[in-house]
Amino acid sequence: MRVTFPNLLSSKEQDVLVEHVPLSICTNSCLPGFRKVTKQGEPVCCFLCVPCSAGEISNQTDSIECIKCPSEFWPDGTNQHCILKTMEFLSSEDNLGIILSVNGIVFSLIPSAILGLFLHYRNTPVVKANNRTISYLLLLSLSLCFLTSLTFIGYPVREKCLLRQVAFGIIFALCVSCILAKTMMVLIAFSATKPNSALKKFAGPRLSYMIITVCTLIQVLLCVFWLALAPPFTERNNYSQLGTIIIECNEGSPVAFWCMLAYLGLLASISLLVAFLARKLPDSFNEAKFITFSMVAFLSVWLSFIPAYLSTRGQYMVAMEIFAIQSSTSALLLCIFFPKCYIILIRPEMNTKQNLMGRAVDK
Repeated sequence: MRVTFPNLLSSKEQDVLVEHVPLSICTNSCLPGFRKVTKQGEPVCCFLCVPCSAGEISNQTDSIECIKCPSEFWPDGTNQHCILKTMEFLSSEDNLGIILSVNGIVFSLIPSAILGLFLHYRNTPVVKANNRTISYLLLLSLSLCFLTSLTFIGYPVREKCLLRQVAFGIIFALCVSCILAKTMMVLIAFSATKPNSALKKFAGPRLSYMIITVCTLIQVLLCVFWLALAPPFTERNNYSQLGTIIIECNEGSPVAFWCMLAYLGLLASISLLVAFLARKLPDSFNEAKFITFSMVAFLSVWLSFIPAYLSTRGQYMVAMEIFAIQSSTSALLLCIFFPKCYIILIRPEMNTKQNLMGRAVDK
């Protein structure tokens, strides 16, 4: 476009003057993915090109504002288009999910194998000592503890969210209740041998079954109230991690969840206290010593779990709970039953009643 000046100037002079007129632009155009921001104290034609904020795009040149992506979408690398966010959950097809699944299945077979061993040697003193029926029940519950970790793996559908924490809480309560009953019977059995002891009437297996029933029933009631008042549900968490939708189970009531864990901690602490009191009783194979070690390991794992669980999100938070389940169950299995397996398989000469003098034996 040619600018026309007054006729006072010649055509050649006008051309020279046009070449020296400055353009009214002091910034190049802003590309898509950026927005224009006016420089303070300068003409409106002078502006900065600022990248769109997180979660926003601009798909036009010289955009004044960026457009926010929908909640389940995220900008691509150029901030010009919204793309679907990545969905994250602990899948059974991921490497981490496969490893934890295999561990849960393989480790669940170990208590089953020990149960078969105990059934085969059920009439030997080591198996009969301290109520073999409770030992069978404890081995079965340990196997189920490993299997409950599998309910945390895979897409968290509503049914799985309702099942996994409740199953974990009840089965672990059964497991720790069995240990508490065994520990109580060790202490009562030795105390009842004293003359005129009032504990003789409690030395039978009936007290053990009562302890297991009552302690497990309390956890069942806690879980029933939890499911009735604020049950867990599937949740799509769009905001914890940028560009990721975390598919997770919302526990419904965090208070109920932590009450369930606190009750398990209470049972384990009581078992530890009773086993600690019975650890020096005169017995060549005092099971209370091994129960003490198992409870120390159990409580250590879950006390370490709490800060780790609170500081992680997504699939790693779920993996952390699975690891705590599997490692604490392994500690119980190792400390309580491997010494007995060692005597049965490696040192059968120690598997005699004389070697277990002073030990409570079920009839």
